[in-house]
Amino acid sequence: MAHTTRIAPAEITGVKGTLIKRMIERKMGRVPTPVGIYWHHPKVLFASLGLGGKLQKWDACDEGLKSFAHMAVASLVGCTWCLDFNYFEARNKGLDVAKAREIPRWREADVFTPLERDVLAYAEAMSQTPPTVTDELVDRLHAELGPRAVVELTSVIAFANMSTRGNVALGIESDGFAAACGLKPLAERPPVASAP
Repeated sequence: MAHTTRIAPAEITGVKGTLIKRMIERKMGRVPTPVGIYWHHPKVLFASLGLGGKLQKWDACDEGLKSFAHMAVASLVGCTWCLDFNYFEARNKGLDVAKAREIPRWREADVFTPLERDVLAYAEAMSQTPPTVTDELVDRLHAELGPRAVVELTSVIAFANMSTRGNVALGIESDGFAAACGLKPLAERPPVASAP
């Protein structure tokens, strides 16, 4: 798939490069574009992968809610890579792909529960500048999920903002993971324009 990233991917070399390529190819079938871009600064790449790996081990909040929240951030910010990859991962994790497919238009879709709608609203509210989170929204999430899960969800959404905004800034776009496994396409998003 052709990319128009703002920085060309680096050649992934060396012992660490060989190991990371093998690990990622075994899991995903190929090395995604962001790995080549971030290989220009391996310490940044490994820190991001390490934090992402730790986030995946947290279990106080439902996996589907966290995945949908990340997709809501990606949809709002315009990160086609994160939106596509998380849709693909929803399928791999056995999550509801019919719901995942509707994330870009969650406000109009009738497939989400009230809790899921609150999670998606929270993800978008946290992603605004400045954030638009309300006490009422957090109170509803706290009542449904408990404090531990809300803290975890908040941290997952913060990580999603870091990764999606970095990808958009660097021009990293979808690698087509969802299409490669036959998932129905997500709603198309207009490209995010850069500031002059």
